[in-house]
Amino acid sequence: MEKVVLAYSGGLDTSVILKWLTDQGYEVIAFIGNVGQEEDFEAAKEKALKIGATKVYVEDLRKRFITEFIFPALLGNAVYEGRYLLGTALARPIIAQKQIEIAEKEQARFVAHGATGKGNDQVRFELSYYALNPEINVISPWKDERFLSKFKGRTDLINYARENGIPIHATKAKPFSEDDNLMHISHEAGILEDPSKYAEEYVFTKTKSPKDAPDRETIIDIYFKDGLPIKVVNKSEGREETDPLNMFLYLNKIGSENGVGRLDMVENRFIGIKSRGVYETPGATILWIAHRDLEGIAMDKEVMHIRDMLIPKFSELIYNGFWFSPEMDFLFSAIEKSQEAIDGKVTLSVYKGNVTPIGRESPTSLYDKDISSMDVEGGFNAEDSKGFININAIRLKAHAVVLRERNPYKWRERLYGKTLGEEYRNE
Repeated sequence: MEKVVLAYSGGLDTSVILKWLTDQGYEVIAFIGNVGQEEDFEAAKEKALKIGATKVYVEDLRKRFITEFIFPALLGNAVYEGRYLLGTALARPIIAQKQIEIAEKEQARFVAHGATGKGNDQVRFELSYYALNPEINVISPWKDERFLSKFKGRTDLINYARENGIPIHATKAKPFSEDDNLMHISHEAGILEDPSKYAEEYVFTKTKSPKDAPDRETIIDIYFKDGLPIKVVNKSEGREETDPLNMFLYLNKIGSENGVGRLDMVENRFIGIKSRGVYETPGATILWIAHRDLEGIAMDKEVMHIRDMLIPKFSELIYNGFWFSPEMDFLFSAIEKSQEAIDGKVTLSVYKGNVTPIGRESPTSLYDKDISSMDVEGGFNAEDSKGFININAIRLKAHAVVLRERNPYKWRERLYGKTLGEEYRNE
């Protein structure tokens, strides 16, 4: 029997897939990756064994998820389409990485996943598999004709589960799909597929509504070294966290209690389909804002502007599943270089869904109070600005002369506004 390592969640889809794979003659080794989702892992393990798995791996990947995936994304301020902090996209490569490691250990030539044929996760899993083991064979049931001929939708899955004694917890309480991990929870599909439909409060599970959040601000300090968070301090609680996992869990707690990190958007999937997603990303939202603010005081202007040009591409590569790619290696080397000496502390006010930097300091600060001051000369010679302006005006003057001679209508419009320009053209 060929061995296959299945990325197993314990849910309806992967439970049915596990049984279906055994029906196809495979020896199934189930792998459950703990990336911070709320799950009874022991119950999931027992369920997998009951269905037919010969072995079940339950791996705690939370700390690695933070230090090797979330924090590197933070260094590059990764935000897809200017809004989404990529919680699901960042979890997929670490799951795939561990799955390939288990396949190698078990000498399995096959890996399998339960991602659908319309979504992003199928791409993220499979590109990661092939990048880590070019010889691996991938079984993707939701793209397999044998599987699709048997299962048209959720009802077929439920019926098959009941016929084969697979424990299921199908419910109408949440008629939409969720993906939960340490960084965020996503809600999509089902009743949320109508982008005009308001996401009711019961949809949200990781964050309190900003309307119900405490009517007092929470003040915290976040310390960074080379762009990486190294300490979180809440003086009012007398609490300090330095371990990456504990830091992140604590920031999640603060963000959750204060209604931070909610997002409702329509995004562009890699395969070309638009999708409406509702996200909750409490702790990461706080971190991203703090990190960006510190860069303002400690990062060179031109380095920042060039790095900012890389953010959309960096984020797109993560979203599309190219974490293990040569272009990502290339980009990340530049991002890491930009973070040298991004050191210091940012003080934040967290209040009713808002995260507001209210102070920052850095031993590598490029900010000079005297030069910036409007009241102190600070070694800055204001007469130098005259030459600076004259030099930058040279090309503007040349363009104005050409425009005035070759296009008097456009020149008059620029000079007097569109209304008078239009009157001139009519004359």
